[in-house]
Amino acid sequence: MSVSDPIADALTCFRNAIQASKETVDIPASKLIEKMLMIFKQRGYVEDVRLLKDSAQGTLKVYLKYTKGKKSAVLGLKRISKPGLRVYATRDRLPRVLNGLGTAILSTSKGVVDDKQARELKVGGEVLCYIW
Repeated sequence: MSVSDPIADALTCFRNAIQASKETVDIPASKLIEKMLMIFKQRGYVEDVRLLKDSAQGTLKVYLKYTKGKKSAVLGLKRISKPGLRVYATRDRLPRVLNGLGTAILSTSKGVVDDKQARELKVGGEVLCYIW
């Protein structure tokens, strides 16, 4: 089965695991998704991300982060740019998620970065998703 939007599939797996209060979730690996998940880790939304190699493309094992009351560190997750409707942001119109409390993930000419790094690098790009 071919997947037309692997980013949306990965975010859906991630969202479903959070709603089911799972400790880990396995997501099919790709370099773009791996970089997105590493940004999630840097920003404190997940505990850890590990690449498990197998004969095919591999799997990313994501260790989810919860508070002591079993409340997830991720309150919301939204896919912005889709294959049918790409959304781009110039460097002077980069999105702010919840007035800077959330994070926007962008695909730029400098690689996959979050909105804060894009402002520092002064680059725009395709807005992949929001997380808060």
